[in-house]
Amino acid sequence: MKLIRFGEVGKEKPGVQLENGTRLDVSAFGRDYNEDFFGTDGLVQLKDWLAKNESSCPRVDNSVRLGAPLVRPSKIVCVGLNYAKHAAESGMAVPKEPVLFFKATSAIVGPNDDVVIPKGSQKTDWEVELAVVIGKKASYVSEADALDHVAGYVLHNDYSERAFQIEREGQWVKGKSCDTFAPVGPFIATKDEIKDPNNLHLWLKLNGETVQDSSTSDFIFNVQEVVSYISQFMTLLPGDIISTGTPFGVGLGFNPPKYLKAGDVVELGIEGLGTSKQTAKAYSGK
Repeated sequence: MKLIRFGEVGKEKPGVQLENGTRLDVSAFGRDYNEDFFGTDGLVQLKDWLAKNESSCPRVDNSVRLGAPLVRPSKIVCVGLNYAKHAAESGMAVPKEPVLFFKATSAIVGPNDDVVIPKGSQKTDWEVELAVVIGKKASYVSEADALDHVAGYVLHNDYSERAFQIEREGQWVKGKSCDTFAPVGPFIATKDEIKDPNNLHLWLKLNGETVQDSSTSDFIFNVQEVVSYISQFMTLLPGDIISTGTPFGVGLGFNPPKYLKAGDVVELGIEGLGTSKQTAKAYSGK
């Protein structure tokens, strides 16, 4: 099953996308895609409800805006430097254990919403990433059981302001959490739709030119390892997002570095998880 949310900003409704690409409004199901939904067998209940009610669900036109395919979660936990070539282009050592940082949930936007270059930014960068959506509370989970706690997977662009992230004092979170820096979607693919999350093609284009082109088979720490590892330090709640890192090809790695400017168009995708597209806009103060 593919979960979507659609409509105006702040007024999104839950929906599903069928195998043929048709989008359906499932508001009549009565539940949105939040912590309670993921944590109380909402996926199973929605599937059963759809089997009986699909024919009566209104269709959603493809021209309607897609929002993030879940309600704002309790946290976004990100894994840094999780591809060896990306660590090298960043001038950093391959980590011996996962590098973790948070990204503010207020950065979440729809998959095709504009990305706003922050006030004072000179070094806004892109990062195509596979994100994991937690489906069951996870604390001290083993690698063998890790996927039992996953609801599904979603495309995420982990936008980063490199000066804020690396050149300013403190932690990476400052360079990761600006408004619009977490476009998520177009849909969450439930776990059964993705045969092997550790072997997915992912790519990103800047103004039509492919700059990232890799596979999650290049993970240093795979999905099971990451879910288990994070759960040793914090409880993962249903609906939480884990973003698993980006491959080589970010702007920071070019010589000279290449960063976003107003008008740039970023397109990205992951095998089985669709595509998204953001246009860079200058901060306007509004």
